[in-house]
Amino acid sequence: MDLLARLGRPPAVAALDGEDAVYVVGGAVRDLLLGRVPHEIDFVVEGDAVAVAHRAADRAGGRVTAHERFGTATVTAPDVTFDLAGARRESYERPGALPDVELGAGLLEDLARRDFTVNAIALHLTDGELVWLPGAEEDLRAGVLRVLHDDSFTDDPTRLLRLARYAARLGFEPEERTDRLAAEAIAGGALGTVTGSRLGAELRLLVREPQPAALLALERHGLGRALLGDGFAPDERTVATAHELGGDLAAFASTLAGDTDLDRLAFPAGERDVIARAAAAAPAAMGSDRELWNRFRREPPEVAAVAGARGDPDAARRWLEEVRHRRLAIDGNDLVAAGLQGPAVGAALDAATEAMLDGRAPGREEQLAAALGA
Repeated sequence: MDLLARLGRPPAVAALDGEDAVYVVGGAVRDLLLGRVPHEIDFVVEGDAVAVAHRAADRAGGRVTAHERFGTATVTAPDVTFDLAGARRESYERPGALPDVELGAGLLEDLARRDFTVNAIALHLTDGELVWLPGAEEDLRAGVLRVLHDDSFTDDPTRLLRLARYAARLGFEPEERTDRLAAEAIAGGALGTVTGSRLGAELRLLVREPQPAALLALERHGLGRALLGDGFAPDERTVATAHELGGDLAAFASTLAGDTDLDRLAFPAGERDVIARAAAAAPAAMGSDRELWNRFRREPPEVAAVAGARGDPDAARRWLEEVRHRRLAIDGNDLVAAGLQGPAVGAALDAATEAMLDGRAPGREEQLAAALGA
């Protein structure tokens, strides 16, 4: 299997041509081996990553932003931006802390710090040689998620969320010891040792994974309740329908039956508002177009999606795909020209819209008459 041919020569790889110390690592190699298209390409340098970055930038006509202390560099060129990291060892002062980094490690040492064996794989850019940690190849073939050491989840509890993410994305299962360690970490309060922003970042990534599998994976060992509270109650059909109707945030909101502190998890304000409103949505029932408009016109689409998933999906679908897109043949300028001002213009447009949706005002003249109360 020629993985280099499958990887091709995207601009980042071309810029690293001839750099013998550079490896593609982690998920990109895993995905190539599984016949998938990598989400992103991560590079590790066995040696001085900053020096390699400067040479790559010269080839690509770009510039380098270096972080010498951390052994990392970002190359920014006209057609590509990519990161390089020097191989490193990591240690943890306490559970949940960010790791202390020691540069100058060999490639195998760098692979040994990763989350699961199926991500502990490297592809040498110059000759296509594969480097595996022991057991990684067997686990990839078996579809197994295995941590690299017993303290993995206590050192970095965000790996609990990554376990759910990879299980959903890849269709893999945690092996027995890993599953037991995950259960023990959750029961022992490991999530409480990590900042909410780090947990929230992992959760937002999980919400973008295949649904409903990813959100349902949070039920394992009570991970979702430990993270989101007792109001986390996913239902497979509801999540799937909400996702089909309204996308990722609707699917997530459909799992929440009570208040959830998304501020603590550092969700952006706009997303917090949408999720909170959608989570509170009562089941939708089919009604007239006017009734649907009155219920959902001031709500984000995710509210209708969750309401439909909890009630009548056809009602939500009708609103989302048809009713909300219908437009009047008149606008505010017409009403101002007719002598209306201020809030009266909005009220008149609402009256015209209701008349249109009821079928009483299909055209411009009827709508103008409905707006003006004629």
